[in-house]
Amino acid sequence: MARLSDPITILKGVGPTKAKQFENLNIYTLRDLICHFPRGYEDRTKLVTIDQLEADRPACFKAMVMNTPRTAHIRKGLDMTKVQLADHTARLNVTFFNNRYVTDQLQYGKEYIFYGAINGDFGGYGMTNPTFEALDTAPITTRRVLPVYPLTAGLSNASVLKAVRQALAICDVPPEIIPEEVRRQYGILPAERAYYAIHEPASMEEAELAKRRLVFEEFFVFSAGLSLMRAARAGKKTAPYDSVDMKPFYAALPFTLTGAQQRAIEEIRTDVRRGVPMNRLVQGDVGSGKTMVAAAAAYLAANNGRQAALMAPTEILAEQHYQSLSRLFTPLGLRVALLTGSMKEKEKRQARELIAAGQIDLAVGTHALLTDATVFHDLGMVIADEQHRFGVAQRSKLSAKGSDPHVLVMSATPIPRTLALIMYGDLNVSILDELPPGRQTVDTFLVGESYRARINAFIRKQVSEGHQCFVVCPAVEENEELGIKSAEVWAETLQKTVFPDLRVLLLHGQMKGAEKEAVMAAFAAGAGDVLVATTVIEVGVDVPNATLMVIEDADRFGLSQLHQLRGRVGRGSAKSYCILTTHNRSAETLQRLKALCKTTDGFRIAEEDLKLRGPGDFFGARQSGLPAFRVADLSYDLQTLKDAQTASAEWIDHSGTSDAPEASALRERINELFHRAEGTMN
Repeated sequence: MARLSDPITILKGVGPTKAKQFENLNIYTLRDLICHFPRGYEDRTKLVTIDQLEADRPACFKAMVMNTPRTAHIRKGLDMTKVQLADHTARLNVTFFNNRYVTDQLQYGKEYIFYGAINGDFGGYGMTNPTFEALDTAPITTRRVLPVYPLTAGLSNASVLKAVRQALAICDVPPEIIPEEVRRQYGILPAERAYYAIHEPASMEEAELAKRRLVFEEFFVFSAGLSLMRAARAGKKTAPYDSVDMKPFYAALPFTLTGAQQRAIEEIRTDVRRGVPMNRLVQGDVGSGKTMVAAAAAYLAANNGRQAALMAPTEILAEQHYQSLSRLFTPLGLRVALLTGSMKEKEKRQARELIAAGQIDLAVGTHALLTDATVFHDLGMVIADEQHRFGVAQRSKLSAKGSDPHVLVMSATPIPRTLALIMYGDLNVSILDELPPGRQTVDTFLVGESYRARINAFIRKQVSEGHQCFVVCPAVEENEELGIKSAEVWAETLQKTVFPDLRVLLLHGQMKGAEKEAVMAAFAAGAGDVLVATTVIEVGVDVPNATLMVIEDADRFGLSQLHQLRGRVGRGSAKSYCILTTHNRSAETLQRLKALCKTTDGFRIAEEDLKLRGPGDFFGARQSGLPAFRVADLSYDLQTLKDAQTASAEWIDHSGTSDAPEASALRERINELFHRAEGTMN
């Protein structure tokens, strides 16, 4: 008997080349292969007659071969084999390309089961390259529910299915991890039956039951993991903070905080007085004032003799936080330092020496704060800005620089409640649902290329009134194949042919850190009229004088990302606008983009985005630190998620330390999942 950890190369037909192709799907072992689940199924169990076949709708039918197949050589690399089929209802002409074996496999006068779709027009219907099997052979591609797998170049569905079948025949499936009483209560299939049925279902109903079991299993493992993390943290102790008079802090602010901000600060004050490390998420829409809540947390730490660290995802944002927090804290007698990768070595060394000596109260920086060279004197408060750019691992690495410090996570991306349950199940949440007074609503319009002259005229009008404009492109360089605007080419076009008299600046992610900083600083200081950029400006760039955001090829962005970009304008007192352009005329795309024009509520937009794009794409390029769920779909499996969370919480309460085989297997799976998702369990 083979083991789950054995490499897939022990399977017949899987040599080095095939193994390389499987690696593109992250399949290395038999376990990986057995856990490579179908993305859907084709029900090929029902047979129709030839006259019931519908154009472009694949179906199974039984037919007799009416002549001997004939192959013609059309040109180099192209052979064509023709044959006629018939049943009691009609005849059908079938063509096979580059399949000479058909002449040996299909015998005149014999019946076969075929699967394919007819195509054609007034010239007559036909069928191209159907799959087929003899009536006396075991069903492999016909007369069954066929799993359809995610594939990669060089791997066919048949080759994946063949490998999966072999693996299931020579090794046991992953062990049972869901206790019997939980399975009984929620109607969940046992592991062994589910793993076989997901790959070889006897019916669509069985496939659905198997999928539900595996979805439940993924949520159960993840929820149990979060429960264990919470339990472990509840056991940790830290010196409670003394009560701090916040009046000097509030008096130093140039504005009055919103009720939501004050509420969040009070929740943080309560947390830090408990003597248990805080783990809190402050979630708010663009411009809801999260930075001031973070500043209050740093103020609490400093007034209790502890250091705070604020980690930002980009140097531009770190620099902005450093400037605004220095202005706020210096008059209050608190010392702030900046630490980023592009600073000169001497500057970095000086900053690190001051931090290590305890002469800095708040260190603001990027990933440079995580390096081994950065040592804190007494780190008591960790603040991570734009959490979806940092995983639990990075949060943990910064926390490890102190002795169980408090952790405050900020996110400007409104997260649907569903996703928050998964991403932040280990955090308490404060929601900033009020915008500070004076924040403008941004009017949003969706237009096609025919509006180009009017867009250019509107840009010129905003500049003539003393304002500035952002123009965002989806790519840095030209891509003719995709037909999308690139920041480099479009900036040149605008400067040379459209606005030769205006100051057009360019900013994109491939520029060096110092160069990006210089461009952004120049634009913020008013030394540019139009900034053409990629999404590098998505996070935290503050230019109150900018009143117009033009987003080219808006269909290339997720709704939440568009909402973030739109949040870069409307920060001053002047009326602000956002114009989305697209060539795409698909009804679904237009509906998605129109949703953005109708509302500025980030939470509603986020729900819509999750429905349309799914969690994998929600934050783009899997930056989210989300575990890679293999079967679960957060858009559809809500009830199963809730059931699994309830079940795992109850099980941990009653049997979390059990020695039963299921409990040991579950703990092992939890460690695997968190290791795969983040490299740590926090």
